[in-house]
Amino acid sequence: MNELNSKFKEVILSILPITVIVLILNFTVISLQPTVLARFLIGVVLIIVGLTFFLVGVDLGITPIGNFIGASMAKTNKLWTVAILGLLLGFFVSIAEPDLHILASQVAFVTAGTVSKWTIVIIVSIGIAVMLAIGFIRIVYNFPLYKLLTICYGVIFVLALFTSREFLAIAFDASGATTGALTVPFILALAMGVSRLKKNSKASEKDSFGLVAIASVGAILAVMLLSIGSGADEISASMVYDETKSASVLQPFLHEIPKVTVEIFWALVPILIIFLLFYKLSPKLSRKQVRKILYGILFTFIGMILFLVGVNSGFMDVGSKIGYQLASRDNKFLLIVVGFILGVVTILAEPAVYVLTHQIEEVTSGYVKRRAVMVTLSIGVGIAVVLSVIRVLMPKLQLWHYILPGYIICIVLSFIVPKLFVGMAFDSGGVASGPMTATFILAYIQGAADSIEYADVLIDGFGMIAMVAMTPIIALQIMGLVFKIKSRKKVE
Repeated sequence: MNELNSKFKEVILSILPITVIVLILNFTVISLQPTVLARFLIGVVLIIVGLTFFLVGVDLGITPIGNFIGASMAKTNKLWTVAILGLLLGFFVSIAEPDLHILASQVAFVTAGTVSKWTIVIIVSIGIAVMLAIGFIRIVYNFPLYKLLTICYGVIFVLALFTSREFLAIAFDASGATTGALTVPFILALAMGVSRLKKNSKASEKDSFGLVAIASVGAILAVMLLSIGSGADEISASMVYDETKSASVLQPFLHEIPKVTVEIFWALVPILIIFLLFYKLSPKLSRKQVRKILYGILFTFIGMILFLVGVNSGFMDVGSKIGYQLASRDNKFLLIVVGFILGVVTILAEPAVYVLTHQIEEVTSGYVKRRAVMVTLSIGVGIAVVLSVIRVLMPKLQLWHYILPGYIICIVLSFIVPKLFVGMAFDSGGVASGPMTATFILAYIQGAADSIEYADVLIDGFGMIAMVAMTPIIALQIMGLVFKIKSRKKVE
């Protein structure tokens, strides 16, 4: 109960800003329908309760499972065992990620089935599996993270020359979608479990981060190879909006509950089965610990259902309508300003951000404060939303105009900043682009694009998640640079 109360207070403080901003906008510059506003407020309640349960569940269940499996893998001391387990864990955890299914469904919808949902899900899951196995091998053999990421992004830049721009946007969006609210805590815990067995504490600290970033690279490479292999130069797409939405306030929530429940059930089952198999083969946990973990999984299950139902049914319409109405005004500056503010406050409500920031503070023994990371991430995401809005307002500005120089900056900084911050920064890119951002902010951008005649909802919509995944990497590495300069001054 103490844990629930603590998390509840923390979540309230995170959700309150975005709630206040939407209410202020509604009573000043825009006008939301009463049913839409009522759904938003119900969504706020569901998100608060859901996020509280989810965070408690992660602490009790998901993180201990990841630590246990990661430590068990490392103890085998056999490269082929670590590689095979990495492949299996990567595939099953990725294929169960709800965020990936959401993105794959969107791709299938806008391409009228040209690219099927399961094609995206399976191809991306294979990419994640391969890169996760490579990530585990990197930790075991102490291969520097910044060198591996440099090689990977070098390959990505070459493949980008042969990838269609629609597939390019989907590829970078997939990297954010695969690292969702469920996958991130599990991968972070796996990395911590493997790295903790190292005798060198500094090496262990650095290797606790970076695995999420490596997994994200797998998603990008997989979709690019799909584009090149299929020979598709351009995706034929169309957006069809349902104008006959129910006027009922509760109907969208009742419609969403069974669908989300099934998705979350199948998302958690593979993790539970893998844990039970490891426990049977290497029973290092007491019955009390196992019971606690099972309670944690139950809390995670309930929390994710409430959270995703609240986001999908209560927040998406509001985001879209705010973007549409602001873009319809003559003064587009307000669209940019509100976009920045929404980006800053929305990141505070991302479930995986909580997990990462708490782990950063724990692993560094308080050297890197959670609050400092939160502020840096918020500014990074705010800038990402601004850049995405500018891309909607300037159609000639393409996604690669941002991505190419952006990731070059990321790689260059990785050679300069303290190596601990490299792993943190690249992990934060995947963490920032979670369900809250991918629904509310994506809806905001698509609403703006729908309002502007010369903008393309599909082209300018896909790619927004990619921006949110990139800018925090730069922001956190700059933060690392500041830490480096300050530590030098102290020595002097």
